[in-house]
Amino acid sequence: MTTATPASATTASTAPPPSMRLRELVFGAACAAALRAAARLGVADALGDAPMPVEDLAAAVKTEPRPLRRLLRALSCYGVFTEREDGTFAHTEMSRLLREDDPNSLRNISLWCTEPWTWDAWPQLDEAVRTGRNVVQGLYGKEFFTYLNEDAPESADVFNRAMTTSSMQSARDVAELLDLSGSSSVADIGGGQGHVVASLLEKYPSMQGTLLDLPRVVENADPRLREGGPLAGRVRIVPGDCREAIPVRADVYIIKNILEWDDESTARTLRNVIGAGGPGARVVIIENLVDDTPSMRFSTAMDLLLLLNVGGAKHTTQSMTDRLTGAGLVIDTIRPVNPYLHAFECTVPA
Repeated sequence: MTTATPASATTASTAPPPSMRLRELVFGAACAAALRAAARLGVADALGDAPMPVEDLAAAVKTEPRPLRRLLRALSCYGVFTEREDGTFAHTEMSRLLREDDPNSLRNISLWCTEPWTWDAWPQLDEAVRTGRNVVQGLYGKEFFTYLNEDAPESADVFNRAMTTSSMQSARDVAELLDLSGSSSVADIGGGQGHVVASLLEKYPSMQGTLLDLPRVVENADPRLREGGPLAGRVRIVPGDCREAIPVRADVYIIKNILEWDDESTARTLRNVIGAGGPGARVVIIENLVDDTPSMRFSTAMDLLLLLNVGGAKHTTQSMTDRLTGAGLVIDTIRPVNPYLHAFECTVPA
C-alpha cells in the first residue's frame, strides 16, 4: 500500500516551468478566495497548537469535512496550513497570521483585500490602465469612500478594522526606528486614530504630541489619547484636513501612508507642513515603495488597487524623492522601517 505525500510536504528541486507558473498565476483569484474563506470561517482560530483531523475542525467551524479538506489542501500548497502524513492539519507561521488573537494578525487585511468590491474592480484593470482613472466611479456612480460609507457599511467596517490593525502594528516599528530624543514635540499628520503618536509618547515620557486628521477619524482616536487615557494630558487632538491647513507647531512631523493622492494634493500637504514647522523642523515621511525588493509583490499589488479604487499611486524611491525635494525639503536619510515601509527623514531648510 502506498501513501500519497501531502502537497505541503513536497519540495521541488527546480522552479516550475514558465507554462506551469503562468497557469498558477492566472488562478491567483482562487488563492485569494481560499484565504478569504478560511478567514471568514475562522479556521485558523479553531485550529489550536496540536494538529487536528479535518472532521474535528469541520465540526468546530460548522462546515462539511470533505470541502474543508479541499480548501486546506489548496492553501497548504502556499504554506498556509500544512497537511501531515496522518491526514491531520496543523498551523504554519503564515496560517497563524489568520488568527484574530495573533499579535501580528493579518486576518482583517486578508478580508479587506478580498472584499466584494475588489471582485468587481479587478476585471476592469485594463480600463484603468487605458485611462489612468479609477473604475469605482463608473461601477457604483460614487467616489470610493462615499460608496463604502453609504452603500457598503460592512465593507467600510472591514476597512476600518484592517487600517487600525495595520497602523497599530507598524506604529511599533516606527517608534522603534525613530530617535526623537532631542525633540520636545511631535505631530502625527493625517495620523488616523493616532497609533504612531501614541507609541512615540509612550517611548518619550516628556514629549508632547498632536494628532491631526478629519473630524470623523479623530472622533475614534486611540483610547490612550482620549480623555481619561494615560496619554491624554500630553496630546492635543485637532480635527482638520492636512491638504487645506496644518495649524500645528511641532519639532517633528510624521506623515505616514497618505501621500498617495494626486500630485497637487501631495504638494499642498507638504507646503502646509513646511509652513507650519518652519526652518529646522524635522519631517518624516513613511511610505510603501514599489521599487523596494523585499515587498515589491505586495507594494505593486497595492499600487494597482489604488489605481482601481481612488486613482492614486504608490511611489518609487525616486518619485518620492522628487516630490519631497520639489517641495523644498532636504532629505537626510532614507531607511527601512520594516519589510514593507521606508522612512524619508527630512529637514525644513533655513
